[in-house]
Amino acid sequence: AQHFALIILSNVDDRGFAASNQRLGVTFDAILTAESIGSYKPSLRNFGALDRQVDSMGIPRERLLHVAQSLFHDHVPAKSRSMTTVWIDRRHADPGWGATPDPHATVSPDWTFTSMAEFAVRSMTQHSEAPVNHAGGHRSGFATFVGRPNAGKSTLMNAIVGSKVAITSDRPQTTRRTIRGIVSRSDGQLIIVDTPGMHRPRTLLGERLNDQVHETLADVDVIGLCLPATDDIGPGDRYIAQQVAASKAVGIAVVTKTDAVSADRVAEQLMHAQQLGSEVGIDFAHIVPVSATTGANIDVLTQLLIDTLPEGPSLYPEDEVTDQPMDITIAEYIRGAALAQARDELPHSIAVVVEDIVPREDRPAGKPLTDVRADIYVERDSQKAIVIGAKGSRLRDIGAESRPEIERLLGTAVFLDLHVKLAKDWQKDPKQLRRLGF
Repeated sequence: AQHFALIILSNVDDRGFAASNQRLGVTFDAILTAESIGSYKPSLRNFGALDRQVDSMGIPRERLLHVAQSLFHDHVPAKSRSMTTVWIDRRHADPGWGATPDPHATVSPDWTFTSMAEFAVRSMTQHSEAPVNHAGGHRSGFATFVGRPNAGKSTLMNAIVGSKVAITSDRPQTTRRTIRGIVSRSDGQLIIVDTPGMHRPRTLLGERLNDQVHETLADVDVIGLCLPATDDIGPGDRYIAQQVAASKAVGIAVVTKTDAVSADRVAEQLMHAQQLGSEVGIDFAHIVPVSATTGANIDVLTQLLIDTLPEGPSLYPEDEVTDQPMDITIAEYIRGAALAQARDELPHSIAVVVEDIVPREDRPAGKPLTDVRADIYVERDSQKAIVIGAKGSRLRDIGAESRPEIERLLGTAVFLDLHVKLAKDWQKDPKQLRRLGF
């Protein structure tokens, strides 16, 4: 109902449909019942009434999509009139036709789905009418994804950019810096600003991370509110949605992690996203389900974001995928590896500073080597032992995991020299935060 005109063509009487629609809670643009037409499907009289209704609404016949379960009552007569159809095959796992008669004819619907939920998810992703100024030239601008910690924002940005610009982890609050990922195409340049997850801060670092989010919301053209399909919408989502509503940017709801749940759950979350927008005053331009893991609908979302941007020239060189300084990128790769190795033992107590990136002199031709020296900071002495591990084993694992990414970034072999240092209670200390780049 948000994106399409809806017409009911039903074999029930007026009172029966009215009772059913009370439970549906949907406003239909037209209701055609067997009582109002004077006949029952599969009579072509019913489909003639549908044609007249569509004509009165100014809808071209080729824009009409007939969605139904019964091949006998709907698809056979609809196809006889060359209509585009969708079959909701609810009995896909069962033999026979159930309560509907055998169609006694060969009919080929254009699409088949096993439930209305699956069809709803697909139709939401295929609807791509741009909210502003769709026609025109090259577009450029800024977008950001916001949401609770661990909503999949950084993973989504990496999937759209096509490169690991931001580190990811299943630990909340992995992102600590505002990172820009750049997508350059012939029709536009999209700059995605990755922000930390908005949360209730408990340290000075947490307060500064939230400040980064608020500053970003004021400066971007499009905001994608990330709502994981795996989680119910809660107070934290509503708070963030209220911040989006207060922004002047175009709002898009993005239901993430769809690969981890059923199609019915995705459809349910899409409806909840729309309800959330209504509650806080956001008229979402689009509501899109995606999976950064499988790549489902990443291209659809990218196109919608670019179509929403204002017209303008590229803002960055077209061969760049991020404007993040190289030393910060390397530090993030190392921190990501440390988070993966340390897991729950100290996820928020690690900071990394790269001290040197120096090409090794006197190397053989064609075999360059870069020396990278970095310090890993923890807050307590006991944490140093966790990061170093027995006889340095964990520190070596951190180096082994991060080195290939650093080598891809630099384009040379790398000698990685890692040291673990103490910066006592650095998350609460303004001077240490500044020294560590926050």
